[in-house]
This record gives sequence, structure tokens and C-alpha cells, in this order.
Amino acid sequence: MRINLVFLLLLIGGFQASFAAHIKIKRHISYSSDSTSGTENLLDVYYPKDLSKVKDVLVFIHGGSWNSGKKDTYWWLGRNMAHKNVVTVVINYSLSPVYQYEKMAADCAKALKWVSENAGTYGGDPNNIFVMGHSAGGHLAALIHSDPRFFKKEEINDPIKGLILNDPFGLDMFEYLTKTEPDGNTTSFLNTFSSDNEIWKTSSPLYHLENFKAPVLMFVGENTYPAIQLQSERLGKELSTLGRKADLKIIPKKKHVPMIAQMILRGNKLYDYILDFMEKY
Repeated sequence: MRINLVFLLLLIGGFQASFAAHIKIKRHISYSSDSTSGTENLLDVYYPKDLSKVKDVLVFIHGGSWNSGKKDTYWWLGRNMAHKNVVTVVINYSLSPVYQYEKMAADCAKALKWVSENAGTYGGDPNNIFVMGHSAGGHLAALIHSDPRFFKKEEINDPIKGLILNDPFGLDMFEYLTKTEPDGNTTSFLNTFSSDNEIWKTSSPLYHLENFKAPVLMFVGENTYPAIQLQSERLGKELSTLGRKADLKIIPKKKHVPMIAQMILRGNKLYDYILDFMEKY
């Protein structure tokens, strides 16, 4: 185990040195003008040094069951995508139990407003903003696109060109909370979504299908949680029925956390899928 850890640290160090020559990073930028905002309203921008041509933009929303996680964990994703010539923004947002899902989604929408207004400074194209989320981040990415309340509050049109959902959890919280036996996570989920089952519906992207306009690319682990498998498949089928673009890719042998952790390696196949998706749309 110690040898493996040393190897991993050396590998990461090599990544950092390699990327430093080609990209720039601006950290801890506030995307909120609210005087009470703190670390929950910060973002990092990873972008190629060459600003001569505009580039696609990717905004990443982290997972963590809506009660944990932070942008700093995903520096490697920002660097990997910037190395692949994509301006990449990794955001923080408010977490439970202090805040509920509406505040989290509102933060994400506010971050997207900042990105649409400032992407050009970093060589990004504000007309080509894609949003990616893992787990709870996938839920929030889909929700701000499918529920018009959040961008309406920011007084902007939805800027999302495409959605990339990596093992998204919470696409239908009503189904999950009514059909799944309570466990160690239930209290935390109720902190996020309340005990009102009508709110469980309102907070679920699968209850706003008619509002999906952007194409959707979904990655789902072959060995991930059954709820993620079932709801992702359902989302893909129902969007296709409505004539929307939805592509579901099952990733062999992967569980939930490895679905995002595998992307530490910049040669991971998911990057190819993402870049193909962004180029297509």
C-alpha cells in the first residue's frame, strides 16, 4: 500500500509539472455579490494560456450527498480539461444541513451567470457552456436546467448548451424516498429535501421533463447504486420519447465513487466521450 501511495503521489506531481507549462489557474473567485457569501460561493477557473481562439466551457458541480464536497478536491479535473483545450470552472455551493436544495440550486445558477458573463476573459465562449455534475452534482445540474425558477431569479436565459451527468443521484427523490428503506443517509436527505413529499417531486428533474432542451450525456457505472441505474435509464428513455437528445453510456465494472475518481487519469475514456459530445453540439 505504501509503494502504491508513493507512486500515486509521484504520478500526481508529474501531472502538475506537465500541466503548469500549458495552463493558468485562477482560484477562489467569488461568483456572488451577496455580502454574506463565503467559501460556498467561490469557484476556480482552469484555462489554456493560449487565448487566441475561443474555447468551449465546462462547469463542474461536485457531488457529496448535498452535505459535503468542495471544488478543491477536483483540481485534477480542471487541469485535465484545460489541458484538452477546454476552459473549466469548478464551483462550490451551499451544503446541508444549513441549507436545502433550493439554495444549492440557486448558487449553481448564480455561478452559471458569472460564467456566462466572464468566460471570455479566460478565452471561453459564453455561447458554448456545458455543465457536468457527479452524483448530487448531477442532480443539481439537471435541476437548474429543467426548473426555470433558478435562472429566472438570476434574470438570465438558461445558458446551458449541454448536460453531462456522471452517475447522477436524485433524479427522482420522490421515488427514492417513498420506495427505499430508511438508512444512515435518510436523515441527511430529509435535511436537504424536507419531509414534504410534494417538495420531493418539485426538487426532482424527472418531474420537469418538458423543460429539458439541451442534449444530455449520461455515464452510469455498471455496479453503481440501483436507484441511479434505474432513474438514469428512465430519464434517457423519457427524454428520447419527447424528441430530446439523450445518450446513456454504461461504464463497465464501475461503482459510484470510481465513476468520478477514474477521471484523475487524463487518458480516461470518459474524456473522449465528453469532448465528442461538446464538439457535436
